[in-house]
Parts: sequence; structure tokens; C-alpha cells
Amino acid sequence: MAQRSYTKTTYLKSVVDLADLPEDSGGEVAFIGRSNAGKSSAINSIAGIKGLCRTSKTPGRTQMINLFCINDQDRLVDLPGYGYARVPRHVMQRWSETIEGYLESRHCLRGLVLVMDIRHPLKDSDQNMLAWCVSCGIPVHILLTKSDKLKYSQAKQMMQKVKHQLREYGDVLSVQLFSSLSKEGIEEAKGKLEQWYSNNME
Repeated sequence: MAQRSYTKTTYLKSVVDLADLPEDSGGEVAFIGRSNAGKSSAINSIAGIKGLCRTSKTPGRTQMINLFCINDQDRLVDLPGYGYARVPRHVMQRWSETIEGYLESRHCLRGLVLVMDIRHPLKDSDQNMLAWCVSCGIPVHILLTKSDKLKYSQAKQMMQKVKHQLREYGDVLSVQLFSSLSKEGIEEAKGKLEQWYSNNME
């Protein structure tokens, strides 16, 4: 089967209430990560469309669930970031409830892409998200973003360290290097998305 044309991805809608999500059919791959880990840039790079997701130097900008259509069946989903202390507590609580509700209830969810800055991987919030997703049976693919900030040998070493720390999760979890700036890992990430979308076709 030919690879999906990610460059044709278009913005669908943004929702705060889960009841406003599109019909629970087709396939969705969701992106999540700590604020300022490079989530929006990663989505833009994979789609090959600058500005598809709005990026900001201000962490915590993504406050809604943003959905993008790849085609009639498949969607990319940008979930609110987490771990940003300056967001008011009640807002953080609402984000948390929204994220949990989406991940628990969305039957068309094929997998979760967890975005982590390679210089600061596996924070407590990342590990909590990983453990929770795996317990729910959601496959997770980790993008170690901003790999261009390290020498290649250092980046590879960090990736191996992360894999070693997460070895208990086995095949439900995978890890790769990624850089929106140098374009490293874009095709590998697309390959994972293709696997998820294709493996779950009815």
C-alpha cells in the first residue's frame, strides 16, 4: 500500500469538550509531550507543512485538542502539553482530565507519539504518562527531539540510555532520534505512523 500523502494534511478543528470530537472512526495518532519539547514542530515536520501547528516560544500554548486530517480516514491529533508550572492549577487539572478522557475513550486511537527533548528525557511526568498509556494498552513511540543540539555520538548514547531505562515495556514502546531542524528521523517517524494506521485497518 502506498504511503499516505502527509503533505495534504489539513486542519480540521480544535475542541475543548470531548463531546465535540469528530466521529470515533477511522484512525488517529496523537502527539503529546512536556511543554516546549518541540511537539508542534515535530507535527509540522512530519506533515511537511510549515505552520500547520502553531509553534510558540511560550510553553503551554496548546490548550485544546487540535485535529488534522491526512485523508478521509486518518487524522493527526495534537494534545495539550503538560508539565508547565506557570499554568494555573485549575487549567492544568482541566487539561489532565481532557487528556485522560481522550486516551481512555477514543477507540480510533492507533498509537501515541510521546515527544521528549533529548537533553531532558524521562522526567517524572513523562514516565507517568508512559506507564499509564502502557497499562491502557496504547502503543507508544518516543521522539527524542532536538537531537541536533547534541553531537551525533552523544545523541545515540542518550537514545540507548533511554531504551535501557524503558526495556521493561518491551515491544509496546519504541524510541528514535528526531530533529525538526536537521530533518533527522522524519521518515522513520512516518514509518511508525504508517505501521499503526495500516495494522489497524478494519
